[in-house]
Amino acid sequence: MIDTALEKGRAHVAAMNPELESILSGRYDALVPGMAESVVEWAYGRHYARGGVDGKTRQLCTIAALTAMGGWTAPQLKVNIEHTLAAGATPQEIAEVIWQMAVYGGLPSAINGLNAAIEVFDTLPTLATPAMP
Repeated sequence: MIDTALEKGRAHVAAMNPELESILSGRYDALVPGMAESVVEWAYGRHYARGGVDGKTRQLCTIAALTAMGGWTAPQLKVNIEHTLAAGATPQEIAEVIWQMAVYGGLPSAINGLNAAIEVFDTLPTLATPAMP
């Protein structure tokens, strides 16, 4: 039985991005020891793994927030677009959520979000976006 936030976070991450904790660890733990474990425990174990809202909805909310925050969140937005696809969202749902943020974050934020989505979709062979004419 999973009973700690870290275990819940690791179980949640395993379904979306099994290498996430090791990627975070390799990038940040030398500078901030334990950061990867803290992110998995706090963000994924205490927030994403909560009940009340399904994982796909939580991920779409994350995309909305990161998009509205602006282009400087592009690295996190791309990771969360991948997680949102893994949670069962379609590219069209993701694009619509990003586009909706034009109302709240402005057109530049939405365009930056769409560009991030296109970059992610283009890395996935079955989701590649058509070339512009």
